[in-house]
Parts: sequence; C-alpha cells; structure tokens
Amino acid sequence: MGRVVALDVGTKRIGVAVSDELRILATPTGAIRRHSYNKDAAAIAQIVRETQAERIVVGLPIGLSGGLTEQTRKTQRFAEMLASRVLVPVELWDERLTTWSALKTLSLEDRGRPGRRDAVAAAFILQGYLDHRRASSRSQ
Repeated sequence: MGRVVALDVGTKRIGVAVSDELRILATPTGAIRRHSYNKDAAAIAQIVRETQAERIVVGLPIGLSGGLTEQTRKTQRFAEMLASRVLVPVELWDERLTTWSALKTLSLEDRGRPGRRDAVAAAFILQGYLDHRRASSRSQ
C-alpha cells in the first residue's frame, strides 16, 4: 500500500497527519504555518517525499447542514492548486466535526500549543478516511 498524508487546511496553519504503511493508523505529525500557495505546496511536497506518501487527503469543511461555505470554497481551490504541484493524487474528504473532536481529545495544555489542534484534527480526518476505505474494501 503506502502512506497517506492528511491536511486540515486553516487560514493560519495547515495541520498534518500521516498514516502507517498499512493504512491502519493515523498519527498527527505537526502543522505548517501558512505563507503563500507556493510555499505551502512546497512544504507539503517535502512531507510527501519524506514520508513516501502515495496520496494526500484534504479535509473539506462542509457546513453542518451539508452546504458549502466560504471556507469550503477556499479549501477546494487549495486542493486544486496542490494537485497541480504534487505528483500524488489529492482527494477531498468531509471533515465535519473533526476540530470539535480534536478539542475534546486534547488536554488543556495541548489546546494552547499552536498547531497541535490542527495536527490532531488532521489525524481525525485521516483516521475517518482510512476506516471508511477499509470498511468499503471489506464489503466488496
């Protein structure tokens, strides 16, 4: 198989998580401070190279009612830009409630650390993606 990188794209930071090679477990690995599309894409491409990832999953912030928001559109544009700059497939994945779940999981101390919440949210996105893919492959 191969590793998958997940991104929780925010306005200030991009949370990053990486799967194991068997695509069973997601691990939060850090956050990238946002600069520009080009610098952000270069940083992500470096992570993909270092981890030998075969896919990128970008969390798509769909509104709780299922509608598109301004952040949804910004994230879609970011994913399109990223797909044109990396050599692996980029896939969007519904991220509803991942930041909330991340906050519930983190200790008060961790909540105050810049980027920690973003990385944990990326891990929730990735774990949901991995679990869904595994369940889908079993049902076929």
